[in-house]
Amino acid sequence: MTVVLDASALLANLLQEPGSEVVDGLLSDARMASVNWAEVVQKSLSAGVDVQGMREDLQALGMQVEPFLATDGERAGQLWPLTRQQGLSLGDRACLSLGMRLGLPVVTCDRAWAELPLELEVQVLR
Repeated sequence: MTVVLDASALLANLLQEPGSEVVDGLLSDARMASVNWAEVVQKSLSAGVDVQGMREDLQALGMQVEPFLATDGERAGQLWPLTRQQGLSLGDRACLSLGMRLGLPVVTCDRAWAELPLELEVQVLR
């Protein structure tokens, strides 16, 4: 099943946190917005992880990093009024925007996403 991964989902996998086994099963056909990829790289570096070759390793497993288009930016901005009460970040909205553009479910660790009034399937890992 093709899904869009939020940074929190991929980080849970990379750090072997709860939900990592679910992400293992999704990596072969997963997508991630380039904005969320930047967040994964930043958080990995802050944890002292060597990120050299990390994207290539994940791509070898099947995950693809998708460009963040101008239309994605517009949609992410337009999602702000609907998501601000739940405290969603720009990165969160970028993930949702990619899921909407591709017509794919999104996978996250953020429970607040499940309560959003969107016509988009959200899978919460934990």
